[in-house]
Amino acid sequence: MTQLDAGPTAFEVNFDGLVGPTHNYGGLARGNIASGNNAGLVASPKLAALQGLEKMKALADRGLKQAVLPPHDRPHVSTLRRLGFTGTSDADVLSRALARSPEIVQGVYSASNMWVANAATVSPYPDTVDGKTHFTTANLSSMFHRSIEAPTTERILKSIFTGGSYQHHSALPAGAHFSDEGAANHSRLCVDYGHAGVEFFVYGASAFNKAAPRPARFPARQTLEACQAIARHHGLQDDRCVFAQQNPEAIDAGVFHNDVIAVANANVLFYHQQAFLNTDQVRSQLDAAYRALKLPDGSGIHFIEVPAMEVPIEDAVNSYLFNSQLLRMPGKQGTTIIVPLECKHLRRVHDYLQWLEADHPAIDEVIYFDLRQSMRNGGGPACLRLRVVMSEQQIQDCKARVFMDDALYEDLVAWVNRHYRDELSAQDLHDPALMQESQTALDELVGLLRLQTDQSGPVYDFQR
Repeated sequence: MTQLDAGPTAFEVNFDGLVGPTHNYGGLARGNIASGNNAGLVASPKLAALQGLEKMKALADRGLKQAVLPPHDRPHVSTLRRLGFTGTSDADVLSRALARSPEIVQGVYSASNMWVANAATVSPYPDTVDGKTHFTTANLSSMFHRSIEAPTTERILKSIFTGGSYQHHSALPAGAHFSDEGAANHSRLCVDYGHAGVEFFVYGASAFNKAAPRPARFPARQTLEACQAIARHHGLQDDRCVFAQQNPEAIDAGVFHNDVIAVANANVLFYHQQAFLNTDQVRSQLDAAYRALKLPDGSGIHFIEVPAMEVPIEDAVNSYLFNSQLLRMPGKQGTTIIVPLECKHLRRVHDYLQWLEADHPAIDEVIYFDLRQSMRNGGGPACLRLRVVMSEQQIQDCKARVFMDDALYEDLVAWVNRHYRDELSAQDLHDPALMQESQTALDELVGLLRLQTDQSGPVYDFQR
């Protein structure tokens, strides 16, 4: 028996990342085509944050459990100090770094932590041998601007998910062998969120098996070895885990994470025909693992494979069709798909979604959201959220003010309007006032969200 009774009263809570005050188009993510194509455009941090909050509020209004994760402190002056830039104040350090290495400063200003699908991998209590919900913070070691996120991410998660029902694991060792990009490469299939499920890990390459297939153009950001290490940390049963490799050709086409080409929720797996290497084998393994759950109703997985003839992979990448959210809406039997507005602008993608909504028995509804600010940097609806299965007890015990309701929405909108700039260009990163603006905003946000601290101290480095 687990510490928390498994059952249908559990909820899959979407914790969306709140876009930070330094949101800009730096084009830092190699392999992310949208990020590269839009590098240098003028961004709107205010509009980006408000678009994300609007999505959160809309889903909460539909009866879903919706919560928010705060942004990181940027620029990350602690990283500049680690790289040898000195000064008596943060402003001195930033000024010297700007004079000598503006490229590094661009990295420490990145607001990429808004895509919290990369924050961690989460295994809920029904799946783990100790009956606790396990978090492993992602090391994000394949990109400099993201590799600096792990310590702050871990403190944020610990400030929200407190108590004996959680187990937090630090990031895996940095480097190519255990490169880990979090829940963007991890899904879970189940009949109900509170019952045991199948944990589905997708990797880009095997670090130690040099003979295994790998992409030629862009990096494989998730390794098999990282996935296996996380499964061990989380105490997952072997027969309830499936490890599958991404199609290397898909990575080279711009599918930098699995959630750009496949998404799962409950017992539905929605994926492109070219998502996986050896798709038939992957489906067979998932079916076998799902049968091992010994469900009393004998239900199976609904596989929705999108043919390349109907939606070419370049359309999937450009529209972020698969970086969608699959949701079970209260009072509905089937699945709702949340997609970016860009899916309306590509005819073949829109035609396919219309067919799904009208004719597929597993799909109830398709909802479009304007997330253009995030999309231009290469992140859609699924990038913006980290899914955490929580029991009623865990939700009630959460002391942080992170669950979306009318009051929190109004407070966060007012906070954004007070502190965020309407526009931000690459040149604006040289404005010394931007750092002070960001730190002032986040200092206030900690109180607004009632983020707690443990023995590791305050959430943000500038507060420590």
